[in-house]
Amino acid sequence: MNMTLDKWQEMNQSALSAALAVVRGHLLCAVARAQDEANLLEATRRVEAAQESYLAVSSSASPPPAVETLCALFDLSPFEREVLLLCAGMELDATFASACAAAQQDPQQAFPTFSLALAALPQAYWSALKPDAPLRYWRLVEFTPTGGSCSAPLTTRPLRIDERVLHYLTGIEQLDERLMNLFEPVTPAQALMPAHQAIAQRIAHLWSRAARQTLLPAISLYHSDGATARAIAAGACAQLGVNIYSLHAHSLPSNSNDLSLLIRLWERESRLRPGAVLLDCDDDQPIEMGSESIVNDFIRRVPGALIISSQERRKVNGRSATSFEVQRATSGEQRAVWEAALGHRAQRLDGQLDTLMSQFSLSLTGIYSAAADANVEQDSLWSFDGLWDACRNQTRPRLEELGQYIDSVAAWDDLVLPEAQKETLRDIVTHVRQRAKVYETWGFASKGSRGLGISALFAGASGTGKTMAAEVLARELRLDLYRIDLSSIVSKYIGETEKNLRRVFDAAEAGGAILLFDEADALFGKRSEVKDSHDRYANIEVSYLLQRMECYRGLAILTTNMRSALDVAFLRRIRFVVQFPFPDAAQRAEIWRHIFPSRTPTEGIAIDHLSQLSVAGGNIRNIALNAAFLAAGAKEPVRMRHLLRAAQSEYAKLEKPLADVEIAGWV
Repeated sequence: MNMTLDKWQEMNQSALSAALAVVRGHLLCAVARAQDEANLLEATRRVEAAQESYLAVSSSASPPPAVETLCALFDLSPFEREVLLLCAGMELDATFASACAAAQQDPQQAFPTFSLALAALPQAYWSALKPDAPLRYWRLVEFTPTGGSCSAPLTTRPLRIDERVLHYLTGIEQLDERLMNLFEPVTPAQALMPAHQAIAQRIAHLWSRAARQTLLPAISLYHSDGATARAIAAGACAQLGVNIYSLHAHSLPSNSNDLSLLIRLWERESRLRPGAVLLDCDDDQPIEMGSESIVNDFIRRVPGALIISSQERRKVNGRSATSFEVQRATSGEQRAVWEAALGHRAQRLDGQLDTLMSQFSLSLTGIYSAAADANVEQDSLWSFDGLWDACRNQTRPRLEELGQYIDSVAAWDDLVLPEAQKETLRDIVTHVRQRAKVYETWGFASKGSRGLGISALFAGASGTGKTMAAEVLARELRLDLYRIDLSSIVSKYIGETEKNLRRVFDAAEAGGAILLFDEADALFGKRSEVKDSHDRYANIEVSYLLQRMECYRGLAILTTNMRSALDVAFLRRIRFVVQFPFPDAAQRAEIWRHIFPSRTPTEGIAIDHLSQLSVAGGNIRNIALNAAFLAAGAKEPVRMRHLLRAAQSEYAKLEKPLADVEIAGWV
């Protein structure tokens, strides 16, 4: 029957003390041999008594003392065992230093050496010193320099037990300090979606069948959500009763010697405490080309249980491997989890749960977290809006690293556009809101996933309201809006642009945020004739973007200043095209009427005169803002003369002449 942890700790301490007493007795025997027989007889009796004490303590222990387990794990001989304990005694027993000095007949050598071990310990043999023998191969003990020099013979250098091994002997479970900065413990999720639980069970079954193999088959999980892959990996290891640690591919040492040491330390660690490695190869930080060979080398050589997490199916060379695609949970699975997480409140949603699930695709943990965030003690205060916002909060973190979050404050009244354009924007809202009914309830999704994404192109000169229109849509739909600068996404390196785009869409997929791709001209253009590899890959990049937009569960918007530069073939694959015209005088007057906040003091503002400025809405805002600062500095309300100075400054910035007819009668 297994002991309780407290009982085992007590037994282990007693057994370790008795084992150290045996080694200390051997040292005293070595001292006695140099003196007289009487002392030798007494020292021998002490050794025998310590051995009997150790056997009495450890014989009935279950599990056995740590020293026995360690010796079995690393196949240590009786002599190697005593050498290890000799080094451990130096750390744990204050009498060992003087005993070492006396046995070596040198007060300056108050430390263990291999020479001392050969002379004082029973069943000694020289080959225990070899680099490939267990003591040195597994880094159980190490030689330390004498006086800062490594030139002394190996046999006379101080021997020291490795700190992790010392902790293990004393019953303390702690990851090696050299691994702690690289390996992060992965906590198992409370539960998994049924489909993800099935993958975890298959992994556990696969490893159980191959348990006797030194090199277990590697598991490759390719996915669009790293958190779900981590949960599956942790779930599989929990079924097997082993710990799992995440190691990012970027953390692998580039030096081959350092990599070998890392692998050796991990192999030792996994023997001391069974564990698995989750190698994180996700593309949030793309692996540099020079580091790819290091990653492959680690995958090929690291023993034991290995799970590789990546956003694409990864080819594994040098060891057997099994791949699993981690797909998002089905709507049925999500519904069951939502109903369990919300309890009786799920019934109050009255069909709104479908709307929630069509917009947000959360993991099991994310669903429970959102339900908890939206929870309030009083049912009368609980609302669907609070739950919706909680879901938005769950999906934000990954996107905030890839795009600029825009706080959507603009409303329909702020948007000055012809009625035809406004009607198209309202159609976009309708498509987003009703997609669950049309795609799922009415069955259009069963016809294929292509073309189900809602995409739009906003074309028009700078300042004509393209970004403001995106803000209006985000506010109306109560969704997050992120600006993605396409000019920073596009890379000159083949394949990198697609990787960057995939990171954006994968991060946005869970929450269906509105993605505003600025500067579409950086990627789009007239379809180029394929004259070389660069032309071919440029067209592949455009096709990849359009493909992801067509499958994206949210709304993706492209903006361009030059619609004429876009290929008609590309435009056919975009669902909505909205042309933002340069505002005429009447529209400019309407913009001016709404440009100043209600709290801004104004005096003598002539809208009819201001509307004569031939500038777009963005420039109008700049002029109004600069005029407000001028008025504030003069401690006056905003007047026409402040607006005149601001207009002159804006036109100078645009390198555009300010005609007299535009400012006639201002002041």
